[in-house]
This record gives sequence, C-alpha cells and structure tokens, in this order.
Amino acid sequence: MNDHPDILVRDLSFPEGPRWHGDRLWFSDMHTHQVHTVTEGGDCETVCKVAGKPSGLGWLPQDGAPDAGRLLVVSMEDRRLLRLDPEGLVEFADLSPFATGHCNDMVVSEAGRAYVGNFGFDLHAGDATPVGAALVIVDRNGKAREAASELMFPNGSVITPDGGTLILSETFASRLTAFDIAADGRLGRRRTWAEVPGLFPDGCCLDEEGGIWLATCTGNQVIRVTEGGAITDRIEIETESFACRLGGTDGRTLFLCTAGTSEPEEAARDRTGRIEAVRVKYPRAGLP
Repeated sequence: MNDHPDILVRDLSFPEGPRWHGDRLWFSDMHTHQVHTVTEGGDCETVCKVAGKPSGLGWLPQDGAPDAGRLLVVSMEDRRLLRLDPEGLVEFADLSPFATGHCNDMVVSEAGRAYVGNFGFDLHAGDATPVGAALVIVDRNGKAREAASELMFPNGSVITPDGGTLILSETFASRLTAFDIAADGRLGRRRTWAEVPGLFPDGCCLDEEGGIWLATCTGNQVIRVTEGGAITDRIEIETESFACRLGGTDGRTLFLCTAGTSEPEEAARDRTGRIEAVRVKYPRAGLP
C-alpha cells in the first residue's frame, strides 16, 4: 500500500460528499456552491451549482420511475434535498421540519431511501454548544420522516452490502453508531459500532473486509477502524481530512477530501481544499 497520497485536484474551497459513480469521482465543493466530477486522470467537470451550498450526494435507483437514476444533492443552508433533472435542480424533499441545523452528509439505499444528517445547531457561532440532532429518511416518493433522534452531529454514513445495517459518524460524540434497517427503512437496535476517543469522525466508507475508512477532522490523518474501535491503518496527510471514498476501476483507490480549515470564510478565501488519492489493500463494499 502506498502511504503517501497523490494530489488529484487542488484549489478547492472545501470538498465534501465524495462518491464513486460510473467511471469518476463526484464531489461537492461546499463554499463555491458547486458539484464536480473528476476522473482518475484528473480531468474535472462542473455538474451543477447549488445556491444553498451542496454536501451529500447520491442517486435514485434505476427502478423504471420517470426520475430513475437521477442525482440527489443535499442543499445545506435551506435544508432541502434536491434532484437534478434535465432542466436543472428541483426540490425532492423539504428537510426543514426535522433539521435543526444545516443539513450535511447522506447515504441512499438500494430502495432509493435517502438518510440525511444535519448539524443540529449553528456550528460556526462562536459560543455554540452541540445538541442532539435527527437523522431524516426521505422515501422514494420524496416524503421525509425522522429516522433517529438525539445524535451528536450525524455525519458520514454507510450501508452494509446486505442492506441490513446503517453505520454513521456522530462527530461530536467521537463514535460510529450502527442501526438495523427494517424493510420499510425504519432504523432500530441502536448501538455503538466503534469509539474513536479524541477524534471527530466525519465522512467514511466501507471495505469488503468490514473495515471503515474514516476522516477524522483532526490529527492530519485518515484511519481505518474495525467494529469495536481497533485502528488497523493510518494514512498521514498534510492538512485535515473531512471525507473519504473508495473507488476507481478496481475499488481500491481511496479518495480523500482534505483542507486546511473548515471555517467557511477562511475556506472560501484560502482555497486549500484538495482531492487526494492513495491505493489501499481492500476494495469498496456496500453503499454509498
């Protein structure tokens, strides 16, 4: 395994929500309000602009519906889930009845249910105190409902290959939390999957050996953890990690979203955001 990531894209404000889809990586550049794609060779394209700042990305299933296969984008500031139609972005769901802070990351199940987190409070207010927040389910028809409550900044999330378990980062609880997924999408049997003391888990992805690669927000690193909290691998980076995604033609390229700061004004001004890439042992598994 090459422990030194290569830089694929530079001069971003704050990359988030990386997803390998088709033959390229899709990601949000939050503070420039843009969704981009990049190939393994470094060729970038802009997909769309999101006035309310984009975060989590996903796709509706290829189920024969008129909107099958279309891109979903979390719009953070106005707390909506948008769908990219041929004519442009349209509202797919209003998340504001459930989201008490800016919306952030998302995972979409094979059935087309989107699970969307939110900050729960004003993260960038100087005297803000973290409070519990809801995870929201958006059903295939665009109807939103609460999936779980009192989560400490529900963030990056994955669904296991059998479709039976959702695991998410609780950033301000320094842990990964797991739920069983019922046939109707409801979440139950909440439990701690791993604790990562002293770290702030953010975006994550699952490999075929059951390990989770995890962005940590601090410590200039990305780590791989297994159920119970054992850290099996650690990749050092120059700045900080905020999301990661396994992809590439064989699923063994770990793409990293990194930046020198998460403060919105500094990130927009300094443009230290990067997409970095490193080869790892085990390929991707599950969703997204």
